[in-house]
Amino acid sequence: MAKELLMGNEAIGLGAIRAGVNLVSGYPGTPSTEILETVAKHNSGGRIHVEWSVNEKAALEVAAGAAYAGARTLVTMKQVGLNVASDPLMSLAYVGVKGGMVIVAADDPGPISSQTEQDTRCFAAFAKIPVFDPVSPEEAYEMVGDAFAYSQQYGTPVLLRPTTRVCHGCAAVELAEAADENVPEGFVKDTGRWVIFPRLSYENHRKIEERNEELSRLFSSCRYNAAEGKGTLKKAVAAGGVSYAYVKESLPEDVKLLKIGTPHPFPEALAEEFLRGLEEVLVIEELDPVIEKELLRIAGKYHLPVTIKGKLTHDTKNAGENSVESVRDDLRRFLPDHEELRAGNADAAAEMPPLPVRPPVLCAGCPHRASFYAVKKAAHGRKAVFSGDIGCYTLGNSKPLDMVDTCLCMGADVTIAQGLHIIEPDAVNFAFIGDSTFFASGMTGVVNAVYNQTDIVLVVLDNSTTAMTGHQPHPGTGTTMMGETVAKADIGKILEAVGVRKIVKADPLKLGEAVAAVEEVIDEKGVRAVIFKSPCIAVTKPTSLYRVAEDACTSCRQCIRELGCPAIVNADGKAAIEPSLCSGCGICAQVCKFGAIQEVG
Repeated sequence: MAKELLMGNEAIGLGAIRAGVNLVSGYPGTPSTEILETVAKHNSGGRIHVEWSVNEKAALEVAAGAAYAGARTLVTMKQVGLNVASDPLMSLAYVGVKGGMVIVAADDPGPISSQTEQDTRCFAAFAKIPVFDPVSPEEAYEMVGDAFAYSQQYGTPVLLRPTTRVCHGCAAVELAEAADENVPEGFVKDTGRWVIFPRLSYENHRKIEERNEELSRLFSSCRYNAAEGKGTLKKAVAAGGVSYAYVKESLPEDVKLLKIGTPHPFPEALAEEFLRGLEEVLVIEELDPVIEKELLRIAGKYHLPVTIKGKLTHDTKNAGENSVESVRDDLRRFLPDHEELRAGNADAAAEMPPLPVRPPVLCAGCPHRASFYAVKKAAHGRKAVFSGDIGCYTLGNSKPLDMVDTCLCMGADVTIAQGLHIIEPDAVNFAFIGDSTFFASGMTGVVNAVYNQTDIVLVVLDNSTTAMTGHQPHPGTGTTMMGETVAKADIGKILEAVGVRKIVKADPLKLGEAVAAVEEVIDEKGVRAVIFKSPCIAVTKPTSLYRVAEDACTSCRQCIRELGCPAIVNADGKAAIEPSLCSGCGICAQVCKFGAIQEVG
């Protein structure tokens, strides 16, 4: 056995390889992305099929098909991606699998990089499938193998719910020898099993409830659940996930602690035994009161005179992620007689200088800035609404661009724009979508607009990558995660095929051309599209740099006021360009009326 310093996502990926995974599919989304990339990196000989699917629904369905044939499959996504995959997941929970299937849905308390704070433990209970909640990268590594074992034994998909601090935290992980390779048996036709009908669903529902009762009993002796401590104090603490690690840092030795690593099915027998003889229990968890509600239910079921405190009683916060400091404060209020909890590091924290404010902003030279600016120029003076989407271009809402009026979820720009136009037909409704998002969830919205003859201007911001999550390939890039070169899916041809009659392409870094492209379609009727194609600055090298000729600069600050590029700064009243940030896009030079911004090679 070897020990390696691993990020949590790397540990999960290597844990899946150790467990004999045959297929890994997913859609990139922080904080889950590196799991699939780790498998691809360590996929010697191409034994494992690895793919970025077009969205989470497709990823889950591909994995389900492989699991029907006896393969061990891993599906990766972030918590909001589980919403996209929920349609097949709910049915798959009833149909089941033959090989093992583990679905990693990485939760993002905070949220740090997501639209919502969503608790996958609740989704597991809703779907009636098991869920594992790791404390650390080390435990996540171990849990993957056990999750596969339970999945294969009970014929059910199993959820693994790491949170951001587990996904992106690093730890020394003891790597075990690889397990025997899983050889899929192959698909065996059985319409009574694989074809979901109401009668089959009813019978399987009954079996699921029986299975979950059995798992609850088994999980009471599972190594990921434990009642710790021998103290006689009538107060105790319960915790799960990374919050358990925070509790361990501060909890006095004479206080009992209940660790929950399998929130569903809940280890009822273990929890009942833990609660007996206690008067108060404080629950520390992220995000929803999952453990808290289960302990309340068990206390009521067994008539135990114990008070359960947590989110529902406002003894812990009910939003955002926990931290060592916040948990220590919770414990201090719950255990006021423990001197060691009062002696915190408040003084040291007070001496720390405030962190600099860093508002999210498009990168210097990002082609999306140029695209937004061109549309803004072309739509000036008109009543217009700009519907945005999930991706780097969501940052187009920042001033001075101020070009994203709505943002709901992936692909919703196209359909939100339709609803807005139906109610306000006098407005020009723009829908901004990226190339990866177009393939993931934008195409159906376009078909809907064409079918229902809704007037919208679709603006595709094609930067030839999935930029926000780390530059993963997609159908428009011509490469796969298996290293194959394939034909690129052409967005223009797809739009034409579904009935978009007016399609104009332009380079957003050529400002005049870009503005003219928008002006060409803005007064047309029906669905019309502008495709702005220019690669992300992270996947291309700058060809030139720009500088401000100080003697020509009039201090009008138009370049700063209108573009908001981080590379352009105010230096003693005049504009200046930071050469280390300039990517040579040249938009600032095209905006400057006085020719003060010049190319330097």
